Amino acid sequence: MKEHLQYLDALNINLGAGEMFIVNIILAFVMFGVALGIKLQTFRDVFRNPKSVILGIGLQWVALPAVTFLVAVALNPFITPMVAIGMLLVASCPGGNISNFISSLSKGNIELSVSMTAISTAFAPIVTPFNFWFWGTLYCRYASVHNDIPTLSIPFGDMLYQILIILGIPIVLGLIVSRYFPNLSNKLKRPTSILSILLFIGMVIVSLTQVLTALEARWAVYAAILCALVVVIIHNASALGTGFYGATLLKVSKEDRRSLTIETGIQNSGLGLALLFNAAIFPPEVWHNNGGMVIITALWGIWHIISGLTVATLFRRVGTKA
Repeated sequence: MKEHLQYLDALNINLGAGEMFIVNIILAFVMFGVALGIKLQTFRDVFRNPKSVILGIGLQWVALPAVTFLVAVALNPFITPMVAIGMLLVASCPGGNISNFISSLSKGNIELSVSMTAISTAFAPIVTPFNFWFWGTLYCRYASVHNDIPTLSIPFGDMLYQILIILGIPIVLGLIVSRYFPNLSNKLKRPTSILSILLFIGMVIVSLTQVLTALEARWAVYAAILCALVVVIIHNASALGTGFYGATLLKVSKEDRRSLTIETGIQNSGLGLALLFNAAIFPPEVWHNNGGMVIITALWGIWHIISGLTVATLFRRVGTKA
Protein backbone atom coordinates (compact mmCIF):
# COMPACT_ATOMS: atom_id res chain seq x y z
CA MET A 1 0.00 0.00 0.00
CA LYS A 2 2.74 2.45 0.93
CA GLU A 3 4.39 2.17 -2.48
CA HIS A 4 1.14 3.10 -4.21
CA LEU A 5 0.57 6.05 -1.89
CA GLN A 6 4.13 7.22 -2.53
CA TYR A 7 3.13 7.35 -6.18
CA LEU A 8 0.51 9.94 -5.24
CA ASP A 9 2.90 11.86 -3.00
CA ALA A 10 5.27 12.39 -5.90
CA LEU A 11 2.70 14.71 -7.47
CA ASN A 12 2.54 18.48 -7.18
CA ILE A 13 -1.14 19.36 -7.44
CA ASN A 14 -2.14 23.00 -7.46
CA LEU A 15 -4.98 25.07 -8.86
CA GLY A 16 -4.61 28.24 -10.90
CA ALA A 17 -5.93 31.59 -9.66
CA GLY A 18 -9.14 31.20 -11.66
CA GLU A 19 -9.82 27.67 -10.40
CA MET A 20 -9.02 28.71 -6.83
CA PHE A 21 -11.49 31.59 -7.08
CA ILE A 22 -14.22 29.17 -8.19
CA VAL A 23 -13.46 26.82 -5.28
CA ASN A 24 -13.78 29.69 -2.81
CA ILE A 25 -17.05 30.87 -4.36
CA ILE A 26 -18.50 27.35 -4.13
CA LEU A 27 -17.52 27.02 -0.47
CA ALA A 28 -18.91 30.47 0.32
CA PHE A 29 -22.21 29.53 -1.31
CA VAL A 30 -22.34 26.25 0.61
CA MET A 31 -21.83 28.03 3.94
CA PHE A 32 -24.41 30.66 3.05
CA GLY A 33 -26.89 27.82 2.57
CA VAL A 34 -25.98 26.34 5.97
CA ALA A 35 -26.56 29.71 7.66
CA LEU A 36 -30.06 29.97 6.18
CA GLY A 37 -31.15 27.17 8.50
CA ILE A 38 -29.68 28.72 11.65
CA LYS A 39 -32.02 30.64 13.96
CA LEU A 40 -31.35 32.20 17.36
CA GLN A 41 -34.19 30.14 18.84
CA THR A 42 -32.25 27.00 17.92
CA PHE A 43 -29.39 28.04 20.19
CA ARG A 44 -31.74 28.97 23.01
CA ASP A 45 -33.45 25.58 22.91
CA VAL A 46 -30.19 23.62 22.82
CA PHE A 47 -28.39 25.60 25.51
CA ARG A 48 -31.22 25.10 27.98
CA ASN A 49 -29.78 21.58 28.21
CA PRO A 50 -26.15 22.09 27.11
CA LYS A 51 -24.76 18.64 27.97
CA SER A 52 -24.99 17.25 24.45
CA VAL A 53 -23.65 20.29 22.63
CA ILE A 54 -20.70 20.56 25.03
CA LEU A 55 -20.03 16.85 24.52
CA GLY A 56 -20.31 17.28 20.76
CA ILE A 57 -17.83 20.12 20.64
CA GLY A 58 -15.44 18.09 22.80
CA LEU A 59 -15.77 15.10 20.46
CA GLN A 60 -15.17 17.21 17.36
CA TRP A 61 -12.46 19.55 18.62
CA VAL A 62 -10.51 17.21 20.90
CA ALA A 63 -11.44 13.54 20.49
CA LEU A 64 -11.53 13.40 16.67
CA PRO A 65 -8.07 14.95 16.08
CA ALA A 66 -6.62 12.81 18.88
CA VAL A 67 -8.15 9.61 17.48
CA THR A 68 -6.98 10.60 13.98
CA PHE A 69 -3.45 11.02 15.28
CA LEU A 70 -3.56 7.57 16.86
CA VAL A 71 -4.94 6.04 13.65
CA ALA A 72 -2.18 7.74 11.63
CA VAL A 73 0.46 6.39 14.01
CA ALA A 74 -1.04 2.89 13.85
CA LEU A 75 -1.11 3.02 10.04
CA ASN A 76 2.36 4.57 9.79
CA PRO A 77 3.99 1.41 8.35
CA PHE A 78 1.41 1.43 5.53
CA ILE A 79 0.87 5.13 4.72
CA THR A 80 3.03 8.10 3.82
CA PRO A 81 3.50 11.23 5.95
CA MET A 82 1.60 13.35 3.41
CA VAL A 83 -1.39 11.03 3.69
CA ALA A 84 -1.26 11.23 7.48
CA ILE A 85 -1.08 15.03 7.42
CA GLY A 86 -4.05 15.07 5.03
CA MET A 87 -6.00 13.00 7.56
CA LEU A 88 -5.13 15.46 10.33
CA LEU A 89 -6.18 18.41 8.16
CA VAL A 90 -9.62 16.86 7.58
CA ALA A 91 -10.00 16.13 11.30
CA SER A 92 -9.15 19.77 12.10
CA CYS A 93 -11.88 21.17 9.85
CA PRO A 94 -15.36 22.11 11.19
CA GLY A 95 -18.48 20.02 10.64
CA GLY A 96 -19.52 19.36 7.08
CA ASN A 97 -22.28 21.23 5.27
CA ILE A 98 -24.42 18.12 4.72
CA SER A 99 -24.37 16.94 8.34
CA ASN A 100 -27.66 18.69 9.18
CA PHE A 101 -29.42 17.03 6.25
CA ILE A 102 -28.07 13.58 7.15
CA SER A 103 -28.88 14.10 10.84
CA SER A 104 -32.46 14.85 9.84
CA LEU A 105 -32.60 11.64 7.76
CA SER A 106 -31.32 9.64 10.74
CA LYS A 107 -34.13 11.03 12.96
CA GLY A 108 -31.56 12.69 15.19
CA ASN A 109 -31.73 15.95 17.09
CA ILE A 110 -31.64 18.45 14.23
CA GLU A 111 -31.38 21.44 16.61
CA LEU A 112 -28.28 19.90 18.19
CA SER A 113 -26.84 19.18 14.73
CA VAL A 114 -27.39 22.73 13.51
CA SER A 115 -25.94 24.16 16.72
CA MET A 116 -22.81 22.03 16.49
CA THR A 117 -22.29 22.95 12.83
CA ALA A 118 -22.75 26.62 13.62
CA ILE A 119 -20.42 26.60 16.64
CA SER A 120 -17.67 24.55 15.00
CA THR A 121 -17.84 26.75 11.89
CA ALA A 122 -17.91 30.01 13.84
CA PHE A 123 -14.79 29.04 15.80
CA ALA A 124 -13.04 27.41 12.82
CA PRO A 125 -10.72 30.42 12.28
CA ILE A 126 -9.16 29.63 15.66
CA VAL A 127 -9.71 25.89 16.18
CA THR A 128 -8.78 24.64 12.70
CA PRO A 129 -5.30 26.22 12.47
CA PHE A 130 -4.51 25.38 16.10
CA ASN A 131 -5.56 21.73 15.86
CA PHE A 132 -3.78 21.24 12.54
CA TRP A 133 -0.60 22.85 13.88
CA PHE A 134 -0.69 20.97 17.20
CA TRP A 135 -1.47 17.47 15.93
CA GLY A 136 0.44 17.94 12.68
CA THR A 137 3.56 19.00 14.55
CA LEU A 138 3.19 16.09 16.96
CA TYR A 139 2.90 13.63 14.07
CA CYS A 140 5.85 15.19 12.23
CA ARG A 141 8.01 14.74 15.30
CA TYR A 142 6.98 11.10 15.50
CA ALA A 143 7.27 10.36 11.78
CA SER A 144 10.59 12.17 11.27
CA VAL A 145 12.25 9.20 12.93
CA HIS A 146 11.31 7.11 9.90
CA ASN A 147 10.56 9.60 7.14
CA ASP A 148 11.90 12.74 5.53
CA ILE A 149 9.07 15.28 5.68
CA PRO A 150 8.82 19.09 5.52
CA THR A 151 8.76 21.08 8.74
CA LEU A 152 5.16 21.93 9.54
CA SER A 153 5.08 25.73 9.73
CA ILE A 154 1.54 27.04 9.38
CA PRO A 155 1.02 30.82 9.00
CA PHE A 156 -1.93 31.42 11.32
CA GLY A 157 -2.65 34.83 9.81
CA ASP A 158 -3.05 33.49 6.27
CA MET A 159 -5.16 30.55 7.42
CA LEU A 160 -7.32 32.82 9.58
CA TYR A 161 -7.89 35.19 6.66
CA GLN A 162 -8.77 32.33 4.31
CA ILE A 163 -11.29 30.82 6.73
CA LEU A 164 -12.89 34.18 7.53
CA ILE A 165 -13.40 34.94 3.84
CA ILE A 166 -14.95 31.61 2.83
CA LEU A 167 -16.79 30.87 6.09
CA GLY A 168 -17.30 34.03 8.12
CA ILE A 169 -18.77 36.44 5.56
CA PRO A 170 -21.20 33.93 3.95
CA ILE A 171 -22.48 32.82 7.37
CA VAL A 172 -23.11 36.42 8.47
CA LEU A 173 -25.01 37.08 5.23
CA GLY A 174 -27.02 33.88 5.67
CA LEU A 175 -27.92 34.79 9.25
CA ILE A 176 -29.06 38.24 8.13
CA VAL A 177 -31.33 36.75 5.46
CA SER A 178 -32.68 34.17 7.92
CA ARG A 179 -33.38 36.83 10.56
CA TYR A 180 -34.83 39.66 8.50
CA PHE A 181 -36.23 37.86 5.46
CA PRO A 182 -37.66 34.60 6.87
CA ASN A 183 -39.98 33.93 3.91
CA LEU A 184 -37.14 34.27 1.43
CA SER A 185 -34.94 32.12 3.67
CA ASN A 186 -37.53 29.32 3.76
CA LYS A 187 -37.85 29.39 -0.02
CA LEU A 188 -34.09 29.30 -0.54
CA LYS A 189 -33.17 26.59 2.00
CA ARG A 190 -34.13 23.46 0.07
CA PRO A 191 -32.85 24.44 -3.42
CA THR A 192 -29.71 25.91 -1.85
CA SER A 193 -29.08 22.69 0.07
CA ILE A 194 -29.44 20.53 -3.06
CA LEU A 195 -27.32 22.86 -5.19
CA SER A 196 -24.68 23.04 -2.46
CA ILE A 197 -24.27 19.27 -2.46
CA LEU A 198 -24.03 19.18 -6.26
CA LEU A 199 -21.49 22.02 -6.35
CA PHE A 200 -19.47 20.42 -3.56
CA ILE A 201 -19.32 17.09 -5.39
CA GLY A 202 -18.33 18.96 -8.55
CA MET A 203 -15.50 20.69 -6.68
CA VAL A 204 -14.22 17.35 -5.39
CA ILE A 205 -14.38 15.87 -8.89
CA VAL A 206 -12.32 18.79 -10.23
CA SER A 207 -9.70 18.14 -7.56
CA LEU A 208 -9.59 14.43 -8.41
CA THR A 209 -9.31 15.31 -12.09
CA GLN A 210 -6.16 17.26 -11.27
CA VAL A 211 -4.71 14.06 -9.83
CA LEU A 212 -5.78 11.89 -12.75
CA THR A 213 -4.33 14.37 -15.23
CA ALA A 214 -1.01 14.38 -13.42
CA LEU A 215 -0.80 10.58 -13.38
CA GLU A 216 0.04 8.69 -16.55
CA ALA A 217 0.10 4.97 -15.75
CA ARG A 218 -3.58 3.94 -15.72
CA TRP A 219 -3.32 0.86 -13.50
CA ALA A 220 -1.08 2.72 -11.09
CA VAL A 221 -3.78 5.38 -10.85
CA TYR A 222 -6.47 2.87 -9.93
CA ALA A 223 -4.25 1.12 -7.37
CA ALA A 224 -3.13 4.37 -5.74
CA ILE A 225 -6.66 5.80 -5.47
CA LEU A 226 -7.99 2.48 -4.15
CA CYS A 227 -5.33 2.46 -1.42
CA ALA A 228 -6.16 6.06 -0.52
CA LEU A 229 -9.85 5.18 -0.39
CA VAL A 230 -9.12 2.35 2.07
CA VAL A 231 -7.35 4.84 4.33
CA VAL A 232 -10.28 7.28 4.07
CA ILE A 233 -12.77 4.52 4.94
CA ILE A 234 -10.75 3.52 8.02
CA HIS A 235 -10.39 7.15 9.08
CA ASN A 236 -14.06 7.99 8.56
CA ALA A 237 -15.18 4.84 10.40
CA SER A 238 -13.02 5.84 13.35
CA ALA A 239 -14.60 9.32 13.30
CA LEU A 240 -18.14 7.93 13.27
CA GLY A 241 -17.19 5.47 16.00
CA THR A 242 -15.72 8.27 18.11
CA GLY A 243 -19.02 10.14 17.95
CA PHE A 244 -21.21 7.11 18.60
CA TYR A 245 -19.26 5.53 21.46
CA GLY A 246 -18.42 8.88 23.05
CA ALA A 247 -22.13 9.73 23.15
CA THR A 248 -22.99 6.23 24.36
CA LEU A 249 -20.51 6.35 27.25
CA LEU A 250 -21.98 9.63 28.48
CA LYS A 251 -25.53 8.28 28.14
CA VAL A 252 -27.17 11.02 26.09
CA SER A 253 -30.56 10.49 24.44
CA LYS A 254 -31.02 8.34 21.35
CA GLU A 255 -31.65 11.37 19.12
CA ASP A 256 -28.61 13.20 20.47
CA ARG A 257 -26.40 10.14 20.02
CA ARG A 258 -27.38 9.91 16.37
CA SER A 259 -26.63 13.58 15.70
CA LEU A 260 -23.31 13.43 17.57
CA THR A 261 -22.30 10.41 15.49
CA ILE A 262 -23.11 12.21 12.25
CA GLU A 263 -21.54 15.51 13.27
CA THR A 264 -18.27 13.85 14.30
CA GLY A 265 -18.08 11.79 11.11
CA ILE A 266 -18.98 14.52 8.60
CA GLN A 267 -16.20 17.09 8.16
CA ASN A 268 -15.89 20.13 5.89
CA SER A 269 -13.23 18.63 3.64
CA GLY A 270 -14.00 21.34 1.08
CA LEU A 271 -12.38 23.82 3.44
CA GLY A 272 -9.41 21.47 3.66
CA LEU A 273 -9.02 21.52 -0.12
CA ALA A 274 -9.27 25.30 -0.21
CA LEU A 275 -6.51 25.55 2.40
CA LEU A 276 -4.33 23.03 0.58
CA PHE A 277 -4.56 24.98 -2.67
CA ASN A 278 -3.65 28.28 -0.97
CA ALA A 279 0.01 28.90 -1.84
CA ALA A 280 0.42 31.23 1.15
CA ILE A 281 -0.47 28.41 3.56
CA PHE A 282 1.10 25.47 1.72
CA PRO A 283 3.89 26.99 -0.44
CA PRO A 284 4.51 24.77 -3.52
CA GLU A 285 8.27 25.08 -3.07
CA VAL A 286 7.94 23.43 0.36
CA TRP A 287 4.93 21.16 -0.12
CA HIS A 288 5.84 20.17 -3.67
CA ASN A 289 4.79 16.54 -3.14
CA ASN A 290 1.25 17.13 -1.90
CA GLY A 291 -0.66 14.56 -3.95
CA GLY A 292 -1.39 12.30 -0.98
CA MET A 293 -2.81 15.18 1.06
CA VAL A 294 -5.05 16.37 -1.78
CA ILE A 295 -6.41 12.94 -2.72
CA ILE A 296 -7.17 11.98 0.90
CA THR A 297 -9.03 15.25 1.48
CA ALA A 298 -10.92 15.01 -1.82
CA LEU A 299 -11.92 11.36 -1.34
CA TRP A 300 -13.20 12.15 2.15
CA GLY A 301 -15.56 14.67 0.56
CA ILE A 302 -17.20 11.91 -1.46
CA TRP A 303 -16.98 9.04 1.02
CA HIS A 304 -18.49 10.87 4.00
CA ILE A 305 -21.66 11.40 1.96
CA ILE A 306 -21.89 7.66 1.30
CA SER A 307 -21.06 6.64 4.86
CA GLY A 308 -23.32 9.32 6.34
CA LEU A 309 -26.32 8.20 4.29
CA THR A 310 -25.56 4.57 5.19
CA VAL A 311 -25.40 5.33 8.92
CA ALA A 312 -28.60 7.40 8.69
CA THR A 313 -30.37 4.47 7.01
CA LEU A 314 -29.19 2.08 9.72
CA PHE A 315 -30.35 4.45 12.46
CA ARG A 316 -33.80 4.70 10.88
CA ARG A 317 -34.10 0.91 10.54
CA VAL A 318 -33.15 0.08 14.09
CA GLY A 319 -35.79 2.54 15.33
CA THR A 320 -35.80 2.86 19.09
CA LYS A 321 -32.76 0.66 19.64
CA ALA A 322 -30.07 3.19 18.59
